[in-house]
Amino acid sequence: MSTLPPAAVRDPAPSLPALERLVKEATGASGPVRIDAMEGGASTRRFYRIDLGNGRTAVAMFVPDAKRSDEVAKADDAERRWPFLEVRDLLADKGVRVPEVLGEACDDGFLLVEDLGDDTLARYLEKNPETRERLYQTAVADLARAQRALAPLPSSSVVASRAFDEDLLRWEVDHFREWALEARGITLSEGDRATFAEAASTLAQRIAAWPRGFVHRDYQSRNLMVRERASADPTLVWIDFQDALLGPRVYDLVALLNDSYQSFDRAFVEARLDEYADHHQLDALGRQAVGREFDTVTVQRKLKDAGRFVFIDRVRGNPGFLGFVEPTIEKVFGALERLEGDPVLDRLHAMLRRLL
Repeated sequence: MSTLPPAAVRDPAPSLPALERLVKEATGASGPVRIDAMEGGASTRRFYRIDLGNGRTAVAMFVPDAKRSDEVAKADDAERRWPFLEVRDLLADKGVRVPEVLGEACDDGFLLVEDLGDDTLARYLEKNPETRERLYQTAVADLARAQRALAPLPSSSVVASRAFDEDLLRWEVDHFREWALEARGITLSEGDRATFAEAASTLAQRIAAWPRGFVHRDYQSRNLMVRERASADPTLVWIDFQDALLGPRVYDLVALLNDSYQSFDRAFVEARLDEYADHHQLDALGRQAVGREFDTVTVQRKLKDAGRFVFIDRVRGNPGFLGFVEPTIEKVFGALERLEGDPVLDRLHAMLRRLL
């Protein structure tokens, strides 16, 4: 029988017999299987590559304490499939490339999916930087196509049951104040607190009032897998979509084009926004609206991200994201500069420049 490698020992009680049973039932593998821990991300989920022999592999996702974990149950307590499975099927039905599911053992916290390799978009671009523009054009086109296909959503979908409402948006902005400012010892005066609260409320109210559609929620270079093809351009496979919800049309564009793990010049971003507008057949006024919405959501999303990176260090003991805090805040400053003339956001901008 296989044993989990040392890197996986820290996982909260993964059941090796349950995983081996799932693998054998789902794939027909006989005899012992090799299980190797894979590099994880910011969540509590863990991933393992399963060597099935004869050159075949699969990937297992383990969710600690799955029945109560917010990693899989973010809608309500009703008896339903894991959101990962439900959203995966929805996307696949609409023509979005997502991982194939090979087997389920949800009571044990495991899913078994196809092995997509190790090439996230971020990693692929490190080896093939010349493909950047082409692959980002593909990512924008895929997103626009999916948005059209997913409008409207089935009313019974878990995605339709949750949204970027005012409360959630405000909580995310406050996450920045709590972790990227206060937790790092940055003192806010009463005036600073009032300025921040006014801006947080304005951002949350403004964004929550816009029309809502399908949002992946983290559509960025570490959540797109690159699959090469012999005689055609590479394809992109969506992963980490279990938190999908309703939100503004530009939210996933912000995640993609203001990705904390990538750096683009303004001309590159504007070209992709032009392409997005073209895919949706927007006129000049529509394209202008997309740009302003993009900058507004950038302020909200990137403030949240900067706070989250500190939270992951302080609460989860993972300092690996701290290097992205300052670049992420710079993206906020860039968006605030483009939104100059909005009195509330101008006050936020001046305060953050002074404090940071």
